Parts: sequence; structure tokens; C-alpha cells
Amino acid sequence: MSALLYINSLFLLLHIIPFSFRYKEGYQRFCKWLFIITNSIGVLANFADFVYFKYTLKRTTATFYSQFVNEQNKFKLLIDFFRDYWYLVVLFGVFIWLFIKLYDLVLVKPKSPSGWPVFALHTAFMVVILLASFTGVRGGWGSGTRPITLSNAGEYVDTPDQMSLVLNTPFCIFRTLKASKLKLLHYYEDGELNAIYSPIHLPADTGKFNKLNVVFLIIESLGKEHVGSLNTDLDGGKYKGYTPFIDSLISEGYTFTQSYANGRKSIDALPSIISGIPSIREPFVLSIYSGNKTSSIAKVLGDEGYETAFFHGAPNGSMGFSSYTHLAGIKHYFGQNEYKKKGDNDGTWGIWDDPFMQYMAQTMNTFRQPFFSAFFSLSSHHPFKLPEEYKGKFPKGPLPVQEIFGYTDMALRNFFKTASAMPWYKNTLFVLCADHATVSYYPEYQNIPGYFSIPIVLYYPGGNLKGKSDKLVQQLDITPTVLNYLHYDKPYFSFGFDAFSRDAHNFVVNNNDGNFSFYQGDYMLVNDGKESIALYNLKNDRLLQHNILNQETLTAHKMDRYFKAFHQQYNNRMIGDQLTAK
Repeated sequence: MSALLYINSLFLLLHIIPFSFRYKEGYQRFCKWLFIITNSIGVLANFADFVYFKYTLKRTTATFYSQFVNEQNKFKLLIDFFRDYWYLVVLFGVFIWLFIKLYDLVLVKPKSPSGWPVFALHTAFMVVILLASFTGVRGGWGSGTRPITLSNAGEYVDTPDQMSLVLNTPFCIFRTLKASKLKLLHYYEDGELNAIYSPIHLPADTGKFNKLNVVFLIIESLGKEHVGSLNTDLDGGKYKGYTPFIDSLISEGYTFTQSYANGRKSIDALPSIISGIPSIREPFVLSIYSGNKTSSIAKVLGDEGYETAFFHGAPNGSMGFSSYTHLAGIKHYFGQNEYKKKGDNDGTWGIWDDPFMQYMAQTMNTFRQPFFSAFFSLSSHHPFKLPEEYKGKFPKGPLPVQEIFGYTDMALRNFFKTASAMPWYKNTLFVLCADHATVSYYPEYQNIPGYFSIPIVLYYPGGNLKGKSDKLVQQLDITPTVLNYLHYDKPYFSFGFDAFSRDAHNFVVNNNDGNFSFYQGDYMLVNDGKESIALYNLKNDRLLQHNILNQETLTAHKMDRYFKAFHQQYNNRMIGDQLTAK
């Protein structure tokens, strides 16, 4: 009701103003096409989410356009969408055709009543309709009723991931048009707050700062589900996955069995991984707080004499990466504009992963050591295409993206083969992770933890960093883990934790569709931003079938204490522009 009233507000107003020209044929013709066009746009928004939802797991909001505003290939992406989802285009056309036919069944008779009594009556009707519309938009009436928003959908679902079934896309867009502002929170006094949780990291040891090169390899959409060695329990132990090289890297490196992304979109990933700042409710880089002074692993290492660079094969400016990396203190950006070789473009997003990773290896070989580099792949992004020479070369799975993971896995193998012959290789700490997970096939991954599960692997060919831990780890933890592993000896800022620390109070947090998922120990607490609404034991209930919030109240209370500390630190530091260590 709220969405329909938003969409049809002008149409309603034009029909209820108490003047006789409403009955003229030209006026009614204008109203007809206003009604059809505005409602068609609303229907189109819902149709688009038939496809887009499975990648983001949330209804599209007003930040959608901002995420793609810098793309130079919008028209090509639109053509690819029409080609892959042509049946939705046809269905949309049929829907609108029926919509027009139905409208024509309701006719306004061109008979104009006149006189002051009619005018007064119609004026009264207008007032009543305006009040009813105002009530419908707000979702209720009275001083105690707040305008409904996305979180109200939680009242009508059993689990938070069902909220998008209750919502509709036009409503989500309208309710997020206004810039989202955080509110100051006062759960704890400063002393108690920092004792529970603080994002300020202090040097924990006296070891000498070891200036290893650091290379982040961020793989587009690589959910943990697709990595065989991290899923030895699937298919009765027979599951092989689609990334044999990553499996071999895991056997020679250090990884975690419970590792998570902090968001579901590429635009969420870089601030989490490089700056230690998650996106809450909306992407950090699109929020009103994106102008805050921030720190990052690139700035920290750059101040210690590191060369810093970012590699992404898309046109410069894509996804706003070049803007973010500049603010994050990364000095050199290498994108499609810098890649001079012709013929390696995939025709949609940019340079294929394999040749671009070879370019990256050769470029890094020109850097003065020590250096920090981050790479963001793109080939495993929809529309999931392969270079002609590799078609049919990689195993296919039930999901189209799985064949592409085989290609990107090969590109990684070739990159490491090239890099291993270079003088900086053994003095380099590699960190491999994903920007976010993607569509899932197995039921074990078709729930909130599964939707955010990604691999996080550390590999140091010149050292003895090997092993596997069941500790909870997230993208936010990558920067603290790396800096502490290098024995960085100054304070720094990150909302994450050191994954190698023996502290057992660490937690993981992600936010999607307005709800927080808060992981600690074996449990996941779901909070709608005001109160906890669910608690699950992930060890005993992987499919999240049993909400034990009312049974394990002590566990819920303990986790709620840490969640409130995180929430207060996040909101208050964002508002107060306190995202650096003094």
C-alpha cells in the first residue's frame, strides 16, 4: 500500500482536485499515461530484482545507481542482461500490455458536475483521500506510529532472510532515498565500552617490524562453497569443488574453516578488507560518512616506506574503486587504462583475469621492495563468460559461475608460477579471499552464514605459516592479522581482530537487509538494530531450523553485550569522525 501510494501520488492528486477540467478528454489521457508509466517503472523495479536479488540477497535500494555510476559499459551490461534474461523482458512486455488493457476497462465519464455544493463535497473528499493516503504511506496513524521502513517486514517473517518476500522494491527505493544517518548510542560509558571492545589496536609484542611484501588477492564472488578442501563433508566426502589450485594453496598455507565476508556486494568489500571498516545498512563509500578521515593497511605500510598499488582489470573508475583506493592511501592504480595490450578484453567488464594477473606480476617486479599490492578479479562476474580458447576446458557444475571459477583458479596458478621466479616472491605474504559469496547450490549454504561464507587464506612461501583453524574470521580481520604478523609496532585502527590472537572474545558481524548477524563462538545472534530476534547454534543447527533465543538466555545476553559495544563504537565513531588511531 505504501509503495502504491508513493508511485501514484501525483496521479491521485490530479484526480481529486475539485475542479471540472478533470473531466476533459485530454486531461484524462494525460492521467492515463502518467499512471501507466509510473506504475510500469515500479513493476520494472520488481522485475529487475527477480534476477538481482540472488546476488545481493536484498531488495534493491536507492544506492543502486550510485554503485554503477562510474561504469563505462552500462549499455553493454544492459544488452547482456536483456540477452540472458530475455524471458523476463517478454514477460514484462506482456504484463504492461495487460496493464493498459485493464486500465481501459475503467472509464471516467466526460460529464462535468458543477455548483458550489458539488465543489464543497469534492473538496471534502479530497481532504479525506489525502489523509487516508498520508496514513497509508506512513503505515498507520497517531503520534506513536512511526513511518514504516524496511525493518517492519521483520514482524511478518519467521527468519530475517525472509524479509525480502514481504518487502517490494519500489518501497525499498523510496524509503532509502534520503541519506541514512546513524544515531549516537549510549549503552556504556567510555571506560566500560573500551574494556569490552575497542577498534584501536596497540602493539602486542616487542618483535622487530618485519617488512615483508604484502599482496591481497580478492576473487570476485568466490563463496566458500566452491572450494573443495573447505567442504570435505559435502556429498558424503566426495565433493571436489572447482578450485584445485586454491586447494593446493590451502595445503601449503594457513586458512580458517569459519571465515566470512562482511557484505554481499563488491562495493562493500574493499573498505572491510583494506580499511577495516564494514558497511552497515548501506555501502560505506556511498554513505554520508565516506568523507571521514580513515586509516588503512595501505596508509600504515606506506608510512613505513612501502610502495602501494591496486590492480583491477576494469575501466578506471569502475565500481568507484579508483576513488576509494586513492582515499585509502594507495599511490598507484593499474586498470584497463594502463593495460596497453589489445585483444584481452572480455567485452563486458574488462581484461580477462589470466592476462591481467600476468601483467600484475610483471608490473610488481618493477616495484621497489617492500611493497603492498591488492588485486581484484573480475572474470567470475555475471555474465560468466570464458575466453574462446578455454571453453570446455573446466568442469561445469549446477551453477554457471562454477565453470568460471575453474578459469580464475587457473589464472591464479599461472600467476604464482610467474611470481615464483621473481626475486620478491619468497619475501611476500599473500592473502587470498573473496569480495563476497554468490548464489548457492547446497542447502548448507542457503542460509545467512552460508550467504556470507568465503575462503580466507594466508600464504608465505618464505616462511612456515601453515595450518588450519576453526576460529571465527572475517574480512575485517585481515588487516589486523597481517599487521600483527609483521610485528607492526604502532597503534592503528580497525573494527576487526587479529586472527592469530588467543583471545576468544572475538566476533564476526555482517549486515544485510537491515539486520545484523553477530557470530561468536558456536552461535549466531540476529539483531534488528534495536533488539535481538533470533539465536542459533551453528555447530548443532547448521541449517538454522531452531531459534533458541528464549532457551539460551545467558548466551544471548553475553553476545548482546558485545554486539551493543560494537554497535556503539561503530555509530559513535562514524558520527564523530574517529576512524583513526591517535
